[in-house]
Amino acid sequence: MPDLTPDQDLDPPRHLVLVYARPHAFVPLTRTILSRLGYALLDPEDWRESSYWAEREPELLVVDEPRLAEVRAIDSQTHAPILMLTGRRGASPGGPRLLGAVHKPAGLHELYRLLEQALEDTPRISPRVSIDLPAQLKRDGREWPGELLSLSESGCLLRSTEPLPLGSAFELSFELPDGGRINTRAASTYQLLPDTGLVFEATPAAGRQAIVQFVEHALLLA
Repeated sequence: MPDLTPDQDLDPPRHLVLVYARPHAFVPLTRTILSRLGYALLDPEDWRESSYWAEREPELLVVDEPRLAEVRAIDSQTHAPILMLTGRRGASPGGPRLLGAVHKPAGLHELYRLLEQALEDTPRISPRVSIDLPAQLKRDGREWPGELLSLSESGCLLRSTEPLPLGSAFELSFELPDGGRINTRAASTYQLLPDTGLVFEATPAAGRQAIVQFVEHALLLA
């Protein structure tokens, strides 16, 4: 009988999500990383037999499109919303339980965004990791140093040697370990004193991909 008890060295997942789909419907390691981000994606058989999870009710179902009718027939007693894994044509309106759709194979960032929207009071756009990386800022011909404290595909938390007024924009540059130098334009959107939250506004495609790979790798090692 599977136990599936969360690793004691990690924060336990906050949400239980049932998965009616085969492994190839997901990008490899996606479910592992989502578990570390707070979402336990379990097959129904593992859920029912787990000594840890069996007493918890699922908050959301992830369903491969060919199994949608099957799931509705056997799962008529739950009101958990459904996130469908589908082809390129997307999902058609399917009643109030159908939350949305993700193209197969489902990747980390697409699933994370929808899970956050469905299950969190203050959803995030993309997963982030804590880091400690030097950065360089530039505005109006002036340059000064800073330090990245966390990083995601869409932004970062930064500690600057100079104040960053909310709403201000500037050039930001930093070096990813094994990922090369990232040059982007960023805007300050919130403060977590003494630090400032930034949103990236003009990151080249290669730079965005390097950040995504760095974040995913860091989450696997966390």
